[in-house]
Amino acid sequence: MAGSERGREESRHRRRGQGELEALVLSSLREADRAVSAAWVQGRLGGDLAYTTVITILTRLLAKGVVTRERVGRSFLWTSASDEAGLAAHKMRKVLDGERDREAVLASFITALSIEDERVLRDLLRDTHAGRED
Repeated sequence: MAGSERGREESRHRRRGQGELEALVLSSLREADRAVSAAWVQGRLGGDLAYTTVITILTRLLAKGVVTRERVGRSFLWTSASDEAGLAAHKMRKVLDGERDREAVLASFITALSIEDERVLRDLLRDTHAGRED
């Protein structure tokens, strides 16, 4: 077996983490121009994932609120409800919601930001709250 062919074979059989699989499934849903079946997602990912694995990942993404599904006959069609930024924001909120001292977590997060990221965050907060009266 040639070196590059062996590398493809090894990467196809290596075990992927849940987060990586979720990202791959979500990416395939975003590329679709319509609601799609789990079998379509499986085929889009190259077919090396078991159908049941694809269903499990889609169900986890549904529970996280980043995909939607609609029943069509005896199966479901799936659609992305979030982009990559939305998924990352969801993960950040989930981590924050799991902490007792939200202020300490936010303070630690902010102090770790680069100057540029801090500027972006300040601008976003200013723009978001500009029209609000609290």
